[in-house]
Amino acid sequence: MPFLSRLVHRFSTVATPTPKISSIIRQLYREKDLERLVDKFKKSSDLERFRTKGGIYKDTVRRLAHAKPFEYVEEILEHQKQYKDASKEGFSVRLISLYGQAGMFENAHKLFEEMPERNCKQTIFSFNALLGACVNSKKFDMVDGLFSDLPKKLGIEPDLVSYNTVVKAYCKMGSFDSATKLLDEMEKKGENPDRITFNTLLYAFYNNGRFADAEMIWQRMVDKIVTPDIRSYNAKLNGLAIEKKTKEAVELVEEMRNKKIKPDVFSFNAVIKGFVNEGKLEEAKQWYDDIEKSDCVINKGTFTILVPFVCEKGDLELSFELCKKILSRRCLVDQELLQLVVDSLVKESKIEEAKKLVELSKTINYCEYNLKLSSEK
Repeated sequence: MPFLSRLVHRFSTVATPTPKISSIIRQLYREKDLERLVDKFKKSSDLERFRTKGGIYKDTVRRLAHAKPFEYVEEILEHQKQYKDASKEGFSVRLISLYGQAGMFENAHKLFEEMPERNCKQTIFSFNALLGACVNSKKFDMVDGLFSDLPKKLGIEPDLVSYNTVVKAYCKMGSFDSATKLLDEMEKKGENPDRITFNTLLYAFYNNGRFADAEMIWQRMVDKIVTPDIRSYNAKLNGLAIEKKTKEAVELVEEMRNKKIKPDVFSFNAVIKGFVNEGKLEEAKQWYDDIEKSDCVINKGTFTILVPFVCEKGDLELSFELCKKILSRRCLVDQELLQLVVDSLVKESKIEEAKKLVELSKTINYCEYNLKLSSEK
């Protein structure tokens, strides 16, 4: 073959380089037009390595579901069925879970029912994914039927994940007695409840004013030699805050430290909420200061608990500080609370501070804050 012909042949056979997956994912994260996002996502799905990246799937579905065009969620997920992965249960489990994340249980159920048509086996894993999609879609009244009927139909036995999902559903429904009975049923069938089971129950009971029942669950947890973790303690701290037993909450935080369980921002928020419920401003402020000293970072909960209270008590300096911190950290909070601070500042003739908050809110480009000074209303 002549030299020139060999050269042409060589360059003609060089494959077009496949773009880096990381670059593709960055572009998807940055795409703000939802229609273009869907188009790019579908094209990217042709790459097998892209289809292994669960994070971008979750983020894209979250963005689309939040924006409400659910037909876009359906478009990108139904598009996945054409790939060979569709015959693998793990890939179907992901799609079912994503539909659940978007609150689209009918689609999740349809996808589950279609699995045999794609030569995809239905096992306990896809069953649990369907249960989870049902709970995440808030179709709590349907969970019981699925849990009772499907295992017999599929020839499977519910496992710990199945029971935990149904316990969560009962708690979300407010059917606390049913949740407790299911705990009894688990133990009779030899399925030992774990920390997730107990924490789900603890949060439900403590947060819904059933403190005595929660304490019984706590004791049952200890009897089963399941060690309480930070989530267990935070649930109890919330319960103590609701009961206005803040002194006991402070003692519980000390107990946590003695057991080498480091309090997190949710622990501090619970104690702050307790002092707010008791109307104790100085104590609430002290525990707010302790967040800063503890390597924790204030979150939306801190802001939501403290802002109405400190505004009511006339501590505009702290309310202004909280707004600046939460906005600088680009945390999505309710506009009504920010407007409350602006109005309070204007009322006390602190116009410059009010203007600063209005301007700062405009820098959060993914929110549609529309704060106004009183004179602009």
